[in-house]
Amino acid sequence: MLKIYNTLGRELQEFEPIELGKVSFYHCGPTVYWVQHIGNMRAMTLADLVRRSLMYMDYEVKMARNYTDVGHLTDDGDEGEDKMAKGAERENLTPQQIADKYIKLFNQDITALNTIMPEATPRATEYIQPMIDVVQVLLDKGYAYATPKAVYFDVSKFDNYTALSGQKLDQNIQDAGKAEVSDPDKKHPADFSVWFFKTGKHENAIQYWESPFESSAVENGEGFPGWHLECSVMANAELGKTIDIHMGGIEHIPVHHPNEIAQSEAANDQTFVNYWLHNEHLLVDGGKMAKSEGTSYTLEDITEKGYDPLVLRYFFMQAHYRSKQNFTWEAMDAAQTAYQRMLNRVRELYLKSGEQELAKVSAKYKAGFVEGLEDDFNVPHSLAIAWDLLKDKGIEDDAKLATILDFDRVLGLELESKTNNPQTADEVPDAAQELLKEREQARAEKDWAKSDEIRDRLLKEFSVIVKDTSDGPKTAIGG
Repeated sequence: MLKIYNTLGRELQEFEPIELGKVSFYHCGPTVYWVQHIGNMRAMTLADLVRRSLMYMDYEVKMARNYTDVGHLTDDGDEGEDKMAKGAERENLTPQQIADKYIKLFNQDITALNTIMPEATPRATEYIQPMIDVVQVLLDKGYAYATPKAVYFDVSKFDNYTALSGQKLDQNIQDAGKAEVSDPDKKHPADFSVWFFKTGKHENAIQYWESPFESSAVENGEGFPGWHLECSVMANAELGKTIDIHMGGIEHIPVHHPNEIAQSEAANDQTFVNYWLHNEHLLVDGGKMAKSEGTSYTLEDITEKGYDPLVLRYFFMQAHYRSKQNFTWEAMDAAQTAYQRMLNRVRELYLKSGEQELAKVSAKYKAGFVEGLEDDFNVPHSLAIAWDLLKDKGIEDDAKLATILDFDRVLGLELESKTNNPQTADEVPDAAQELLKEREQARAEKDWAKSDEIRDRLLKEFSVIVKDTSDGPKTAIGG
């Protein structure tokens, strides 16, 4: 039985989908104004592992992940400059050009990490009218009110606003009151915007739309939606008014996700999300990633150091999604070594299996693998089971190969494509070819110790595996 740690309730809960055998899964996507750092890539990989785990457990998954291309201010509490406008000004491009550019780069990165593309990838600017419709519903039902600067959601009208965050609303309002209040007409400092009018600090907004909302400061209600509203509307449009799982970073627990819940449930009169999952942050050298310190690494930084993107994926799998993880280059070296060892072992299994049909998956190891997944998607546990399998000398090689390839449906390490690649000796590096010749000479002289020594060097230095068969040595290289 799958159990999920639900942030709403802060406990492990048995998973019961809305529809038997199916899962609706919404994941908070990127604001596409800049290249995403590896902390964001970890979030995408963790969500992919959750999705793959659900599929492995025979759920039919429909996943949606948004692209925010308007309305996300530099401060999640509705303060600061719009990030898309900031990106457009930085590169002298239009917001749409900025969005197109960074969506493409984002998709290249997550593809390199072997994540499965969601079934739905909505862009906020494609859902403006549905957002306007929801704002009107909130106004009509008395949950929202307009000032000359914006339309706000009145958090005092929504019971249990802080159920997800666990905070006290009175304390939130008191703390918010210590900050600068940009709109003196807000009823409560904690109220959040569902529509910004094109006035005040947003007077020069370059992305705006007409609306039916009245403001003494602008004509035709011109403005743009609030970031919090966008996610609610896109999630509802793609997955329904109530969805099974919503995943995002822990930074969204205090503000963004409580706002999503409030406006969605106020508008729809039903539960928004049944299970809330939140991943912890990625640290770098024990601290927060920072551009100023040169530690806000991107996937390009990783590959320029010579690492396969799947080494980074392997690294991410070593920590549970609810645990912090510390990135260091030494940790990447260790992940590379481990991943290479796994590839080498699977190559050996392929060489031994030849062209034979794969055996059945080991029931014993599959049970242990699934046990990890069912325990709140404990992928590190399942990865350890995979290693136990590869080290077990009591299981036939064919069964071992079939089982590890089955596990890779979740791990996503491309074990088959990177290892089932037998090559002839003249396709390996020149230096390795020389060693192969030396080894054949040693075998001819029955110098088995030297033959074994050279075989080990070929594996360690060139990732070349040599398997002695009745038809002569076979080699494999790849990864």
